[in-house]
Amino acid sequence: MNTDINTIEEPTQTPLVDIVIGHLSAGEDDAVSILLESAHASEIAILLESLPHNLRNKLWTFLPSEIEGETLTYLGEEARGSIVDSMNQADVVAATETMDSEDLADFMEELPLDVSEAVLMSLSEDRRRRLEATLAFDEGTAGRLMSTDVISVRKDVTIAVVLRYLRRLKPLPPNFDALMVTDENGIYLGKVTLADTLSEQPDTLVADIMDEMADVILADANEHDVAILFGRRDLISVAVVNEQNKLLGRISVDDAVNIIKAEADKTLLASAGLVEDEGLFAAVIPSAKRRAVWLGVNLITVFLAVWVIGHFEEALDKIVALAVLMPVVASMGGIAGSQTLTLTTRGLSLGQVSSSNLRWLGNKELMIGLLNGALWSAIVAIITVVWFQDVGIALIISAAMMINLVAASLSGVLIPVTLERMGIDPALSGAVVLTTVTDVVGFLSFLGLATLFLM
Repeated sequence: MNTDINTIEEPTQTPLVDIVIGHLSAGEDDAVSILLESAHASEIAILLESLPHNLRNKLWTFLPSEIEGETLTYLGEEARGSIVDSMNQADVVAATETMDSEDLADFMEELPLDVSEAVLMSLSEDRRRRLEATLAFDEGTAGRLMSTDVISVRKDVTIAVVLRYLRRLKPLPPNFDALMVTDENGIYLGKVTLADTLSEQPDTLVADIMDEMADVILADANEHDVAILFGRRDLISVAVVNEQNKLLGRISVDDAVNIIKAEADKTLLASAGLVEDEGLFAAVIPSAKRRAVWLGVNLITVFLAVWVIGHFEEALDKIVALAVLMPVVASMGGIAGSQTLTLTTRGLSLGQVSSSNLRWLGNKELMIGLLNGALWSAIVAIITVVWFQDVGIALIISAAMMINLVAASLSGVLIPVTLERMGIDPALSGAVVLTTVTDVVGFLSFLGLATLFLM
């Protein structure tokens, strides 16, 4: 069976993972090999992460050796670890030959000591120097992310000289859009775009067309700030410098996209109490242990809410309608709070929330809570009167819902801000704390008011 990678991606076609599993299960080795020949490394990585371990390792054996290294860089930590464990040392060393220094630095930190030493021994002097320059910076910084494969020129040369220089450099770096301008000591002065280089007259000096105000990033800057800069300025590449403004390398837009994707995945997983390396087919025991922690935390918060309810057992026994309506208050508060929590957490990650505008944000969410509280408490009160024929309970649930929606709106702002100041990721624990607040406030206000005025 001859299957082309371009035909199977159409929405009406059979999913690629189904085709691959079918070929592997039927022992159709030739079909698998043909399929992988036309696939990009990133597509193969997705395939590998979509397979259980036995089929994942089997598919890996069909990969052309020249794309093994690139494929490993696209894999998540869990899937990459399972693949590396199935490889011998010589194959791992061979796979690293095509990796960039920044990808190799991250990869080597996951390898056993003997394998990483073998990889180091296999590197040329130039690659070892590049790798050491990358490893000199902390993980999660621009220095670790940058590529040292950068083209620089002096400002006193002409465009004709620059063009002759570029023709001698084959191949040019990926996502190459500009030349960095430095002095004789490597101090960064600005950059010249490739478009200007190609359109200017040959006798034009670089100094006449270079952009001295071009953005730069310090090597120790956080990679999150790098991603924000690319998003706000629509950059394709940016120079990385040290505190003395010496050019060290460059970061290109594909690196920024990878950061944005990784942060989005982290936030999505963290909201469910999962970690970044929680692969789809990760091992059962480690996955169960990681999830058990947050199940335990949730259980504690649930018992806190149950403890509050237990203090109003007498009211619940006498007025059955309270038990029926009780979830409404907590649920509405939870939804309202999660909306505010999501917006605030996003604002914190984008650097939009600070101490100077926090009061304005809190006032805005307070007003939204009051308006939605007034609207929905009135609607719920009408439904309660029609359902239970009891105006007293209708007024109680209306007041409780107003209280909980206001509390939820304020909590949605204060919880993520407080957690961030405590050094805790709001995306990881904000939802758990918020649920506890809205449940406790909702039950306490509803049952408390009912006990005061109806008992």
